[in-house]
Amino acid sequence: MPYVSLDADEAGPGFAGESAALARWWQTAPVRSWGAAVLLTAVVAATSVTSGCSSDRPEPTLAPPLEDLGDVGPPAYDPGLEAAAAVLALVPQDATSLSVTDFDQVRLLLGASLLTGQDPSPVRERFWSRAAAQAPLLSEGLLRPVDAELAADYGFTQDDVKWEAAFTGPAGDGFVLALRDDLQMAGVERAVADGVGPLAGAEVDPILRLVTVGTTDDPETSWAVSEEIAAMVGPAAANATYVERDCLDFAQTLGTDATTLAAVPADDVAALEPLELFSVTLGGELATVRMGPEREDAFERLRLAGNLPATEPELGLGFADGVADPVGGRIGYVMPDAAVAARLVRERKLPFAVCPA
Repeated sequence: MPYVSLDADEAGPGFAGESAALARWWQTAPVRSWGAAVLLTAVVAATSVTSGCSSDRPEPTLAPPLEDLGDVGPPAYDPGLEAAAAVLALVPQDATSLSVTDFDQVRLLLGASLLTGQDPSPVRERFWSRAAAQAPLLSEGLLRPVDAELAADYGFTQDDVKWEAAFTGPAGDGFVLALRDDLQMAGVERAVADGVGPLAGAEVDPILRLVTVGTTDDPETSWAVSEEIAAMVGPAAANATYVERDCLDFAQTLGTDATTLAAVPADDVAALEPLELFSVTLGGELATVRMGPEREDAFERLRLAGNLPATEPELGLGFADGVADPVGGRIGYVMPDAAVAARLVRERKLPFAVCPA
C-alpha cells in the first residue's frame, strides 16, 4: 500500500501539534496481519448447446473445499522485504532492542548508489565522511575497522554491505549483515573462517547472502511471530530503524531523577500511559515514532520535551515540528539534522519514550 499524504485541512482531529504543515506530507503505514482463508467455489455445468432446454441443465454442485491451511505462522526471512521488516525473522524472540541501518538507502540519499568495495579508497572515504555528517546512521559500519584487510585479502569491504542490523537481549547480542547481490561470497566465507575482526564466530549463508551472529533459524522463535512488532517497521524502506521492547528509564534518558522535577512536568510524566514497545524510523527528512494504536498520551509525549531538562544534544536539533496521531499511536517529526537525530536514538535520549514516573 502506498504512503498517504495528508493535507492540513484533511488531517482531521487525529493530527495536531507544532506544525500543521508536516501533516500535509507525513507518511502513514498499513497494518499487517496474517491469516488463512478457505475458499469455496461453485461450479455450474454449462447447458447443452444443441438442446437449449432449461430442464436439461444440471443442478449446481459445490466443489470440495480446499485443504484447511490452518495457521500459516510467521513468514520466513524474505530478502525482498525492506531491511527492518526482513530481519525480524532472524531476531531471537527474547531480544529487547533492534537497530537497523540500510546502507543502500543511505547511498541513494547521498547520490552514491553505485558505490561498492571495488571503488578506490579515497572515493569510499569521502562517502563515509559525508554519511557521518549528513545521514541518520545508527551504525557507522561494523566492518569499517577492518576494511583495509578485507579489501586487500578477501575482496570485499563495508561498502558491499546492503544493510546491517544489531540486536541486544538476555541471551546475548547479535548482528546481521546483508551483502550485495553480485558479490562473490567465497571471499566472505574465507574471512569468516579466518576470524577477521567482528567476523570471528559468525556464520555465512551464501544463498541468502547473509553473515550472522546470534540469530535464530526458526521464524517461530523470532520477532516475526509478533504482529505488534511487525507493525512497528516498514513496509517502505527507511535509512534507519530502531525498535525497543520497553520504555526508557527517565534518569538515563535525561540525566536526572524524576523526583527532582517541578510540579508541572512531574505531573506530566506521572500521567503517561505505560509504554511496552516503540520504534523510531528515520527517513531522509522525516522521522516517525510508533507506539502502537490508541495512545491517549500521544500529545503529552509530544509536548513532554518542552517541560523537561534538555538532552545533550537537544532533542529539537534532531526532531522538530512534531505532530501527534493518538489513534494510530504515532508522532511525526521533521529532522533538521539527520545525524543529530541518529545520535539521539543511538544514545537513547528520547523524552517521548520515557517511562511513567
